[in-house]
Amino acid sequence: MSYIVLIIIGAFSAIIGALVGIGGGIIIVPSLVYFGIDHHLLSGMTPQKAIGTSSVILITTGLTATLGYLKTKQVDVKNGLIFLIGIIPGALIGSYLSRFFTLDSFNLLFGIFLILISIILMIRNVIKPIKYFQQDKYMKSFVDRYGKEHKYGIPPVAAVLSSFVVGVTTGLFGIGGGALMTPLMIIVFKFPPHVAVGTSMMMIFFSSLSSSAGHIIQGNVLWVHAIILIIASYFGAKIGVKINSKMNSDTVVLVLRLTMLILGIYLIIKSIL
Repeated sequence: MSYIVLIIIGAFSAIIGALVGIGGGIIIVPSLVYFGIDHHLLSGMTPQKAIGTSSVILITTGLTATLGYLKTKQVDVKNGLIFLIGIIPGALIGSYLSRFFTLDSFNLLFGIFLILISIILMIRNVIKPIKYFQQDKYMKSFVDRYGKEHKYGIPPVAAVLSSFVVGVTTGLFGIGGGALMTPLMIIVFKFPPHVAVGTSMMMIFFSSLSSSAGHIIQGNVLWVHAIILIIASYFGAKIGVKINSKMNSDTVVLVLRLTMLILGIYLIIKSIL
């Protein structure tokens, strides 16, 4: 039964994660806690082990999705490297800070985090890009698979600092960082949505490598669970990339943000009672 649960979690999280550029950790972590701690279907589970195991899985999800998006020219490698300067050390620091979680504090903080992400996804289409970032001296260009040139502003200091904060949440919650990074690139830095999704998956790959290193050192990875989830995530990520190129992801984002809002409220209430 536990194997079936892991396969479903891995495949579903990777499909959704690759589809909207969030990596899937935001689904994996609460699922592992729910089935492992609340219902005892997954042995040896703690908040730290759910976070560490998720981080390892997101390496596969991030790599698979990134390779797929590179083929469709949806990854801005050159400009994405600027964000990696902040997100990699941030993820390592976050993985260390996760050791201080108790089950109640994890439920409370993760619940608040889910509600925050839900709100960001809800308002991302109505927030205008910051004009300061769109100055000529910060403008970068990227040519997509259709030959269309996109220009957007990436001030190096702002990019590194913001991605560092995202990196800390990556290691802290085992979520890959895409849940924050994708809307951040769209809202603040004016990335085209399809380029933001692809570039976000590249950053998820590298941030997961960094946070995984920290969690492996602390012994926070359940390897049997991780291997099953990795196999399921590999196929799920490939499916997510294919779906992304054929459908409007706004519908998926709508369902995702409502799910996160409900789950966030549930975790907060659970931590208080």
